[in-house]
Amino acid sequence: MLVLMTGATGFLGSHLARGLLRDGHKVAFLKRSRSDCSRISDILPQLCAFDVDRADWEEQLEACGRIEAIIHAATSYGRQGESLAELVQSNVIFPLQLLELAIRRAVPFFLNTDTFSRVPSVLSSHLSGYNLTKRQFLEWGSLLASSSPTLRFRSLRLEHVYGPMDSANKFVPFVIRSCLQQDDELALTLGEQKRDFIYIDDVVSAFLTVLRRAGDSEEPFLEYEVGTGEATSVRDFVRLVHGLTASKTILRFGALPYAAHEIMLSQANTLPLEQLGWSPQTTLTDGIRNMIKRDTSR
Repeated sequence: MLVLMTGATGFLGSHLARGLLRDGHKVAFLKRSRSDCSRISDILPQLCAFDVDRADWEEQLEACGRIEAIIHAATSYGRQGESLAELVQSNVIFPLQLLELAIRRAVPFFLNTDTFSRVPSVLSSHLSGYNLTKRQFLEWGSLLASSSPTLRFRSLRLEHVYGPMDSANKFVPFVIRSCLQQDDELALTLGEQKRDFIYIDDVVSAFLTVLRRAGDSEEPFLEYEVGTGEATSVRDFVRLVHGLTASKTILRFGALPYAAHEIMLSQANTLPLEQLGWSPQTTLTDGIRNMIKRDTSR
């Protein structure tokens, strides 16, 4: 199957591209000409890359053959000083253009990457613009899929994903690095909020499962929650990292305030995914150990 991806140069997308290749798929991906491809440098010769900031990228894409699925894994969090208009362009307009391309070319499957943080009716002040754009695009996906005779839209709502090659400023790698470096102290909230931490390999497995089974249902629009189905408090998570790294860093729980409208519990309902034959394989302890091993072997 020829799969067109976005976000292949990022954390999730780089792992997903590898998973697709292992599954025997041909992978093409969209990027900007200035994109950093270091995460996929080893597999780049096996991929077809197209620069979306070149006017003729759609014409070039036709030479690849018939696209049988699109996986949208690119996103902008708004952490690099992007304006709200730029955030909407990246997270709503661009994927909407891909949806229209899918309909024009009769691509049967569109897999969307969604986030648990866009679910509450009152969005957390943390990344509120990002969360709003994710919600808006999901509504567009539902609308267009329902009116298209050919397209099946499958959205995967990810819980708290962690694993190797994630950005160093993300919560999990930041905590692990702080503990490994034996920082004097680590300022944290009280840590009562609970998250469903899921290892990247299990997320990739979920995407591959949904892709394989996307044609099983005639429903134009389906959502899947991707997590372990178990919620762990941030306090317990940090303490686990602290213990596994044998760290002497002082954990300052309560030194930081919660964000406005902080999500205090997020936990996936994994039953729909399990009915497709999927289940998570990596425990939280094993996942953290994998990351520690990776960090200490550099």
